[in-house]
Amino acid sequence: MEKKEKGTAYPHAMPLVRDMPESERPREKMLAQGVRSLSNTELLAVLIASGTGGDSAVSLAAKVLASEKGSLAALSVCLPEDHMKIPGIGTAKACVITAALELGRRAATMPAQPKAAIGTPREAAELFMGEMRYLRKEVMEVALVNVKNELIMKERISVGGLNSAVTRPREVFAGAIRKGAYGVILAHNHPSGDPTPSGEDVNLTKQLAKAGEILGIAVIDHIVIGDGRYVSFADEKLL
Repeated sequence: MEKKEKGTAYPHAMPLVRDMPESERPREKMLAQGVRSLSNTELLAVLIASGTGGDSAVSLAAKVLASEKGSLAALSVCLPEDHMKIPGIGTAKACVITAALELGRRAATMPAQPKAAIGTPREAAELFMGEMRYLRKEVMEVALVNVKNELIMKERISVGGLNSAVTRPREVFAGAIRKGAYGVILAHNHPSGDPTPSGEDVNLTKQLAKAGEILGIAVIDHIVIGDGRYVSFADEKLL
């Protein structure tokens, strides 16, 4: 029998992750194409994180799925010791898989939480007032809402100086596009305590409203927060 040359490795049934094209590596693929683009095997590979014993993370993930005939339902009730029967799956990897599946199960069975609806400029102002009225620097925040004006999330867009905060359309709408929001409610504070909109505030709001029209995302209002006072662009017919 011919001897194998010393140092020659046996071929792998599945390539190691580092040998895959970058677009096919699970983590890189998730970041580039979104989590929904990953197969069940690739999602498990992200949890497993690294290969061992000559198996890539993807190869180990395939073995984990195969152990339950590819059924996620069957996999979701496995204990860590069930996963540890697979060569290459140790305590840490088994616990990560079990914990992730349990989180998914809990999320799927949780009752839907009521979302806060923002129906008036006053309600919009109340959403921002407590946090923004005493800030010493000007900041811009945005509330993302669905078609029923229910709050999806609130995020800070920029932080400026005493009298201005540089705000770019791509920063304002990036979250709205990512979350599939119907519209946005803008808010920024005036550290002076006087919420009267400046000419710059008016021009910026017009620019953002035009950008929103192109993107199909409504700019519903822009709230300027002062010290216990506010001005609504919608109330003042400035939108």
